[in-house]
Amino acid sequence: MTRQTLSRRTLIAGFAAAVGAAALPNATRAAIPKRIGLDYAYYNPASLVLKKFGWAEDALRPHGVQIDWLLSLGSNKANGLLAGNAVQFGSTAGSAALLARANGSPIKTVFLYSQPEWTALVVAKNSPLRSVKELRGKRVAATKGTDPWFFLLRSLHQVGLTQQDVEILDLQHGDGRTALERGNVDAWAGLDPYMAATQLDAGSRLLYRNLNFNTYGALNAREDFINANPELTQAVLRAYERARHYAIAYPHETSQILAEASGISLRVADIEIRERTHYPDPVPGAAYRKALEAVIPIIEAEHLAVPGANLRQDLVALIDSAPAHVAVSGG
Repeated sequence: MTRQTLSRRTLIAGFAAAVGAAALPNATRAAIPKRIGLDYAYYNPASLVLKKFGWAEDALRPHGVQIDWLLSLGSNKANGLLAGNAVQFGSTAGSAALLARANGSPIKTVFLYSQPEWTALVVAKNSPLRSVKELRGKRVAATKGTDPWFFLLRSLHQVGLTQQDVEILDLQHGDGRTALERGNVDAWAGLDPYMAATQLDAGSRLLYRNLNFNTYGALNAREDFINANPELTQAVLRAYERARHYAIAYPHETSQILAEASGISLRVADIEIRERTHYPDPVPGAAYRKALEAVIPIIEAEHLAVPGANLRQDLVALIDSAPAHVAVSGG
């Protein structure tokens, strides 16, 4: 048995014990909050299912806790909500979570809600561009601090370019789509469902795809909340696991929920849900760690983290598998 396995088992046992202690009436613990914040996002199908059916409310009602739902329009927005303590659970890409942690945000990835192909480089229908190399000197829209932004940087680096070789316009995802369709930019680092929508509605095409450059859908929680409220953390993650199972079992209904929530067509929603969303083991582990290790060289080369950041230590600190492991196993 490896030291890593022993450490993981110790952490899981410790978290399970904390949940048990929190359930005892005489346990000394912080006062249970009356309300907590959860985000929902069009790129996180499980969050939409959870909100639609009220399963998080059902899980927290016995604890006397109510939920404030806030919309995240991108990982950058979710990270901002987490940093400001407006939500205690927020939906980001893994890459965005790592950068936020490196830059001082007190978050941990506690659950993986998807493994999507939610981003690619997109050009207009009649664009003459045929390769990433041809982006040199061009205007590209991307949302800073999100998976599409990292996808753009990694794609550029792969062909010997950097962000200095292009003009990046920091636009929120929906605005990036609009800029592409209006001809204000030459390319856009897209995100579903906006990416699927511009393909169907405007004939935009994907200039470059790479599934391995898409990092996981990460549900992150504030570290102070996890430590103070292990029982509530479990309640939220069990509800999330219920929603994840629903999304897997009922893709058509999940597409309908996405279409209703976001105002997109069912055809667009089907592309995101049926073609581009996969559901991995929700416990963040070795595969998630490996995906984020591949992002570290880009963060270092482009000087994206604060001076002195130790990204490998930050990666270790980011991942907390114990809460999901306990929730999924029914512990």
